[in-house]
Amino acid sequence: MKRRRSVVTTGRTARDAYSGPPRLGLRAPRTRPSPALEAARTESPAAPVAAARAAAPGEPGVDPSSVDLSVDLAPRRPGALVLQNPVLVASGTFGYGIEYGEVVDVERLGAICCKGTTLKPRAGNEPPRVTETPGGMLNSIGLQNPGVDAVIERYAPLWATWRVPVIVNVAGESIDDYVSVVRRLEGVPGITGIELNISCPNVGKGGLQFAVDRDAAASVTAAVRRATELPLIVKLSPNVTDIRPIARAIEDAGADAISAINTLSGMAIERRTGKPLLGNVYGGLSGPAVRPVGLRIVYEVAQVVDIPIVAIGGIASLDDALDYLAAGAVAVQVGTAIFADPEVPLRIADGLRRYCAERGLASHLPLVGTALPARPNRPSAKGVEYRP
Repeated sequence: MKRRRSVVTTGRTARDAYSGPPRLGLRAPRTRPSPALEAARTESPAAPVAAARAAAPGEPGVDPSSVDLSVDLAPRRPGALVLQNPVLVASGTFGYGIEYGEVVDVERLGAICCKGTTLKPRAGNEPPRVTETPGGMLNSIGLQNPGVDAVIERYAPLWATWRVPVIVNVAGESIDDYVSVVRRLEGVPGITGIELNISCPNVGKGGLQFAVDRDAAASVTAAVRRATELPLIVKLSPNVTDIRPIARAIEDAGADAISAINTLSGMAIERRTGKPLLGNVYGGLSGPAVRPVGLRIVYEVAQVVDIPIVAIGGIASLDDALDYLAAGAVAVQVGTAIFADPEVPLRIADGLRRYCAERGLASHLPLVGTALPARPNRPSAKGVEYRP
């Protein structure tokens, strides 16, 4: 399929915030003050966030074309997953990349995270599967996909011709499922990395999600790490009380990076019938409504791990991306906003380049972690107080 080579539109700057349909609750641009760029403490010389804070800014008014937006998402495996820019597209929102080939120049993206892939084909959940909500949407697709063998046969040969890295999102119901999938993906041209979706029911523990149990999360991460040399990103669930011990366990088990967050569990009611609207009853909430939750989790995780964090959750504008960078992420994934406007990720990347140039920064990395405290804060589970 022929891909359009450029998607930058005239009459709008890359700094423009997303202005999609009001029905998705995506807000208008807001005025944002320049973030503080002074260096913070360095806890670990090897930490990506620490390195980012120590990065020296460039000269004021630099040429945007000279700004280096590259980011290494697998510093433990030098050169294995270096992106040209820190804006990725989230799993489940961009298909396998070819679906948007006539709309977006996919090779200008930082990376593509493809649809969730399982060992065997899955038909998905009973419809209805998607509904809009205030500030976002609920989806209950149920990991519909053709299975790993079909993904390798149908899509990997095309991915191998692209300059943009493709990261395969992997899901399963047991550790053996995950390991079997990644073993098939190992060494396949066109597949650059793995994003482990651990927000799946663990059939060995009565359906409890891998992501909500520290030991289960560590076990599946370690098993996959032993099975592949591909860069490994593990995707965190927000449906936990304290994310920090889970994130630490995943890092210790061998993950190269963490992505956060997956969707929040939610549901909707059909008023005409008074029954649950989704065929599966429950769905995953995404979009601007989850942004404060995603921001909080990235902020907490960045205080306890040294591996890179890729932020996900309600990102629809440059301002949203800047917030996540300040909270400690080195890259972002755009998801739900793509359904209304597929060009959002490229506008954010172009806007970030211009933003850095205007502030004399040679890279976006000095923007990373500026909101983090000098010492780790108490977890939000204990820090939030409700007062009349």
